[in-house]
Amino acid sequence: MTVQLATLSNGFRIVTEHMPGLQSASIGIWVGAGGRHERVEQNGIAHFLEHMAFKGTKTRSALQIAEAIEDVGGYINAYTSREVTAYYVRVLEADVGLGLDVIADILRNPVFDPREIETERHVILQEIGQALDTPDDVIFDWLQEKAYPDQSIGRTILGEASNVNGFGRDDLARFVKEHYGPNQMILSAAGAVDHDALVAQAEALFGDMARRDADNADDARFAGGESRNEKALEQAHFALAFESPGYRDPQFYTAQVYSIALGGGMSSRLFQEVREKRGLCYSIFATTGAYADTGMTTIYAGTSGAELGELAHITIDEMKRAAQDMSPEEVARARAQMKAGLLMGLESPSSRAERLARMVQIWGSVPPVEDTVARIDSVTTGDVKAFAEHLAGTAPAALALYGPVAGAPGLGELQARRVA
Repeated sequence: MTVQLATLSNGFRIVTEHMPGLQSASIGIWVGAGGRHERVEQNGIAHFLEHMAFKGTKTRSALQIAEAIEDVGGYINAYTSREVTAYYVRVLEADVGLGLDVIADILRNPVFDPREIETERHVILQEIGQALDTPDDVIFDWLQEKAYPDQSIGRTILGEASNVNGFGRDDLARFVKEHYGPNQMILSAAGAVDHDALVAQAEALFGDMARRDADNADDARFAGGESRNEKALEQAHFALAFESPGYRDPQFYTAQVYSIALGGGMSSRLFQEVREKRGLCYSIFATTGAYADTGMTTIYAGTSGAELGELAHITIDEMKRAAQDMSPEEVARARAQMKAGLLMGLESPSSRAERLARMVQIWGSVPPVEDTVARIDSVTTGDVKAFAEHLAGTAPAALALYGPVAGAPGLGELQARRVA
């Protein structure tokens, strides 16, 4: 398997990886425009724009977009995150050119029909309502908002309903003009793909676009704080976050290994202590996410309101204990889980394409998988214990509580327990 990278004169980048033996390919365009690139009055527009991409172009109706891909047995979708918006297809080898043509069409020729805008506005408002009715979904939005208050990176990707109600055609076109330049796009493809053919097609479809100055997002500032929302639910939802390294930070892999050892699987400390030994919850986990300049290690659990205090205290105690007695065996197990997750995921062309785009976005190139594995293997028990000590002691924190949480310990009480 060979990774190849090319850049057009206007800055548009193409990265591919041919995977022998496959008869299908995943092709997508990752745009460096997500939730954190929005101004406060634009919050939610990146996601709205993603929805509108499939609602018709100058040459295809919404139905024709879907039919063009599904007539050949393919799949088309998109997603919006805080740092990118991605548009991608999965098709057979013979239909790679068609797939890229459809994606180029929806990116370059959207019509933003006012009738379709109104229809999709209603769909997104329903999506917002559904998220608000899903406790173990909305709690992470509240947690993010407290971690990064008054910042674009802290706002919900879906946006506030008041914003969504106000977006019009001009707002969508303005966001495209500001953020959808060729130098803000990465065409990534993996599977049964021909690099030279894709570069030639990309030149034909995107080569005439004028390079634009990238509108860089503001630096993130993890401030922390507490969000407490009381409601008569069956379960109390608990989410605790700590500032962690961004994905360019040398400690990125240490943070990942730590969160896996703490709460990444059935053998992890939190799962064993909180669920298996004490039966305090059904679901508990820890995970570390990262952005360009910041990251969060997050612990989540759902339990009864009466048992939430005990669960929260044990969580802090387990974090402190990890700084003292994290064993080489636990670290080795976490490294193995991390490597297996990476390597198993790369058996899929969709995961390969996602990784290629992400690596080019972060580094401007694609480091070999072997280099990533070596970085994971280089994380020592001492590294993890030192990181655990920082999180258990001085790292800024944010807390979100939802449900029957009237008597739950607040962030101040948990902070005091951290340093006791």
